[in-house]
Amino acid sequence: MNRRDRRPNHATESPRARRIREATEREQLLRARGSDPLNPPRGSRGSTRRPRRWKRNLVLLLVILLLSGCTGGWLLWQRVAAFNDDVSSAGSLSSSLFFPLIGSDRVNVAIYGYGGPGHTGGIYLADSIMILSIDPKTDTTTMIPIPRDLWIQGLPELPNNAKINEAFADGYVRGGVFEAGKFATSVLAEVTGLRIEHWMALDFAGFKAMVDSVGGVTVDNRVAFAYTWDENSFSAHNWDGGSFESGPIFLDGVHALDYSRSRYTSVTAESTDFARSIRQQRVLIAIRAKLGGGLAALGPGLAIMDALKDQMATDLSAIDLYLLSGHLGVDRRIELTEDVILQATSNSIGQYILVVIGRASGSDYAPLEQYLQTELARPLPSPVPTPSPSQP
Repeated sequence: MNRRDRRPNHATESPRARRIREATEREQLLRARGSDPLNPPRGSRGSTRRPRRWKRNLVLLLVILLLSGCTGGWLLWQRVAAFNDDVSSAGSLSSSLFFPLIGSDRVNVAIYGYGGPGHTGGIYLADSIMILSIDPKTDTTTMIPIPRDLWIQGLPELPNNAKINEAFADGYVRGGVFEAGKFATSVLAEVTGLRIEHWMALDFAGFKAMVDSVGGVTVDNRVAFAYTWDENSFSAHNWDGGSFESGPIFLDGVHALDYSRSRYTSVTAESTDFARSIRQQRVLIAIRAKLGGGLAALGPGLAIMDALKDQMATDLSAIDLYLLSGHLGVDRRIELTEDVILQATSNSIGQYILVVIGRASGSDYAPLEQYLQTELARPLPSPVPTPSPSQP
């Protein structure tokens, strides 16, 4: 029998022998092509299932991310809604500022700082009063600090006459902190002639907690000064409260409140309400800078919400507070300066008060209204200078 006769007859092979032979031939062919039969290349028959498996895994991953995002978004909204219920008289899904902030008329919001239950003396007197006036057409913000010694006379809301900081306290007696904000804002709108429909109020404990919640703030203090909380110590030049150096200074919650409130200081210009309002503005801007933008603002924003839930009150929703936070970077200030629009005098019991220059009677606020309208109509200087109470 010759060699050709010894070749296997494929026609008479058993199925098992044929499968073994075909597998052997494929292995020999792969080795001849330089491929490892035990690790076939991508796209070969042995790997046809892998891309399909990865597609399934990718779809599964996308579904998990979508569900996680929906769950996380729901939990986040629940947290925001709970904060809204704690601090606001507005509904959590409402917004009073969205359309006005893209409109053409000015949006004015009153901001009050007050002592609160943890403070001794003058618990509900407004320690600071500001009007945040936003021009949507130019996307600019003007801060109008209101001296707390501004004398209010001849208004039915305050029949016994009073300093404007007493309006908040009177409102609180009438119906708690929400009535305080509403009542004080109605008085403020009456004497300034501005349309002020919304307000927010923060007590001292909330201010400290807000600063601490973002890890403290750094402000550029233009003038070094020492301070005391006692009027007798002030007269004796005994600065037992502490001091603040010039230049960048870091402030935790306690020192940020001291910095913002100090009235008895070693520098005369720093002892005025105008100087205090500038320092308060610096702290607020520093807090806004700590918030950042986009997703980076989520963590600090939630921390601030947690800090303020028991120390803040407002008629704005949490959505509106978020919209308002973008306008804390003040472009201009309008000061109600003595000997320009206000005059220092004393009332019948000898208290220091400020009255409007040019008034025809004690209840005439038309000169103040006209002054504010004129100042608000002025174009902003460019670049905007940073105001300082003690130096240009």
